[in-house]
Amino acid sequence: MLFKDIIGQEEVKRRLIQTVQENRVSHAQLFFGPEGSGKLALALAYSRYICCENRLPDDACGVCPSCVKFNKLVHPDIHFVYPIFSVKSGSKSLSTDFITDWRELFLDNPYFNVNDWLRKIGIENQQAIINTNDCNEIIKTLSLKSYESEYKIMIIWMVEKLHHAAAPKLLKILEEPPEKTLFILVAENTDQIIKTILSRTQLVKVPRLRDADIKDALKLKSETSEETLNYCVHHAEGNFNEALKQLIDNNQSESYFKTFSEWMRMCYAMDYIGMVKWVDDHSKIGRERMKQFFNYSTEMIRECIQLNCLRNDDVMLDAEEKSFAIKFSKFIHAGNCILIVEELNKAAFHIERNGNPKVVMMDLSLKFSNLLRM
Repeated sequence: MLFKDIIGQEEVKRRLIQTVQENRVSHAQLFFGPEGSGKLALALAYSRYICCENRLPDDACGVCPSCVKFNKLVHPDIHFVYPIFSVKSGSKSLSTDFITDWRELFLDNPYFNVNDWLRKIGIENQQAIINTNDCNEIIKTLSLKSYESEYKIMIIWMVEKLHHAAAPKLLKILEEPPEKTLFILVAENTDQIIKTILSRTQLVKVPRLRDADIKDALKLKSETSEETLNYCVHHAEGNFNEALKQLIDNNQSESYFKTFSEWMRMCYAMDYIGMVKWVDDHSKIGRERMKQFFNYSTEMIRECIQLNCLRNDDVMLDAEEKSFAIKFSKFIHAGNCILIVEELNKAAFHIERNGNPKVVMMDLSLKFSNLLRM
């Protein structure tokens, strides 16, 4: 991953390159921003530029021995830690146990999200964490000398998944790291990061991608109609990973739409027997997919407000979604839209915190039955 391969983010790239050229590389940095903005890709391009043996003014050379190793993520001085699970109860699983999967996923799509990663390692229905074993391994690995490069680089992806018992182990090495050691933490939600870790890093904010940049990147991926491109970009909301998924396969959105429309009809009709069966069926889809469904539901509520309150028919929905939204929008208004979105956000929060999916979804369904009739 070179800087030139990263979509947009020109200002961030310029600042990162400048820190290397001016020898101002901070030993602990936190790259944070929304999903699909390219945080991890920037972390890799930055690491590559630091390790490159023949740096160019605006990028790594791409051909030196160091760059060749970065092409396959096998450079001996770059290390990765990410959320994983224990293969067996009580076993000491490490990120290195999943390094082959990690390399394959990144090289296929550097903009992947947590759900893509969990699916790749076969735990879509479980929660993954950065555990104590990995923190011990970080300390052990960074105590050794670098093999080839000036720096030893440790990239910790989704640092907000750091287990509370593991966090204290990182504090000392973050504050007083071995010489020529670089930590790059990558995160989406700084509110979920332990404050003592947050205070020990230099923040690098990565903004959401501009629609124009996403559209240009999608054009390189596929020859498709302008209407399809606009639809994908609109639904992506600055998230290239989501835009790419919309372009490649719309089946997931179609599935979410059918689930959402069926759910809303039952809630409005106060069909409690149907709700119980619906909750039984859909509480098994896994926590990450459930959170994605709540996000989709929030987006549909927003489109209904666009149709209803703003009287704007220029919404970016496919024909079936728009047909439903036009009819459904009369039940979404200024008196209940904020409450509905708040309940969806609370449900996603409780699922993230290991709440019982059946309880969360049934509670949400009952609340919607009242809110839709306000």
